[in-house]
Amino acid sequence: MLPLLDDLKSNRLDPASLPACEVEALYVHIPFCFHKCHYCDFYSITRQTPERMHAFVDRLLAEAQLWKTLAPHIASHIAPRTIFFGGGTPSLLPHDAMHRLLTGLRNVFDFSRVHEWTIEVNPATTDLNYLHMLRAHGVDRLSFGAQSFDQRDLMALERHHHPDDVHRSLDLARQASFTRLNIDLIYAIPGQSLESWQASLNHALALNTEHISAYALTYEPNTPLTVLLREGRITPADESTELDMLRTTRATLDRAGMPAYEISNHAKPNAEAQHNLAYWRGLNYLALGPSAASHLAGTRFKNIPHIGEWESAIDDRILPARDVESLTRAEQFHERFIFGLRLAEGIDLHRTASDYQVRIPDDFHSKISQLLTLKLIEHHPLHPTSLRLSGRGIEVADSIAAEFSR
Repeated sequence: MLPLLDDLKSNRLDPASLPACEVEALYVHIPFCFHKCHYCDFYSITRQTPERMHAFVDRLLAEAQLWKTLAPHIASHIAPRTIFFGGGTPSLLPHDAMHRLLTGLRNVFDFSRVHEWTIEVNPATTDLNYLHMLRAHGVDRLSFGAQSFDQRDLMALERHHHPDDVHRSLDLARQASFTRLNIDLIYAIPGQSLESWQASLNHALALNTEHISAYALTYEPNTPLTVLLREGRITPADESTELDMLRTTRATLDRAGMPAYEISNHAKPNAEAQHNLAYWRGLNYLALGPSAASHLAGTRFKNIPHIGEWESAIDDRILPARDVESLTRAEQFHERFIFGLRLAEGIDLHRTASDYQVRIPDDFHSKISQLLTLKLIEHHPLHPTSLRLSGRGIEVADSIAAEFSR
């Protein structure tokens, strides 16, 4: 027996123990990539045949069906308002395999309330017929991993597309009647200058999408990029340059009418990514596919991060979940408060404590008072009972989160 699967059988999720809850969001992880970018720590695999991808779709639909069979009290409440297909590169699924997946999931779960359905698309592989098929199935939002519009930055990240591919992809998306479009960007890339980053931001704005996500490059453990860093073969952006890039991002996008609604996410009015907000607002979400993480009524779990062992679990009619963690109400409150501070809408401390039926920890008030004095958090100007990070606080967000995690 495969080792992870053996562990799963002795420590598996007991779906009957989960309380019934409304499941507002659905995530589907499609791990296929034609190339593994050396900064990425998401579970992905390369060099897969169409036959393997079709078999993968069979298992995804079987996993969805397992929820109906093994946890009908949960499945009956799976009526997502948002759906997100991430990866990997979901658009690498063959046309007929994706068609089968979209049709099959709709036949398993209630999609009558879906109002946002996002799929990640690689700019190098966009095809008009494929996009028409996605749109016909109800997908209404696409996210393109542009990362940068400077070819040198793309080479540093080992991205195998050209900046012109992003233009072409957006044109095709609009031809296929997509109006909700996101561009992902990365800053603090080794060798990237502030001028280069500003040029990428200007380039992205010229494409007139309604949403832009801009993340600082992170060196995740065990990625090839981190190995290069350890070996001294690359020089990371220094802290002051990264901070300047963050400030430039917020100022540039704010002036363009795309203020940040979360530290790294910017949108035109009423164009926020509702699926991401579901995570940050502590809603319930179910995730399918290898390595995909779920949260249901205070219980978190993650699927096996190995496609073969994930497939074996499903073939054995076992929900492929491991790392099961049941959060207390106090832990859920802490987590919700920390995420809420990151949002421009802020978080109401007392209402949140009431929602989770917990007492506000004794040290919270003193910490909040100190952070208000330091002007690292602030009261929301339109909602005085809500707290959020200030501009200065955003620059040290991780340190503030650590204060409330103790």
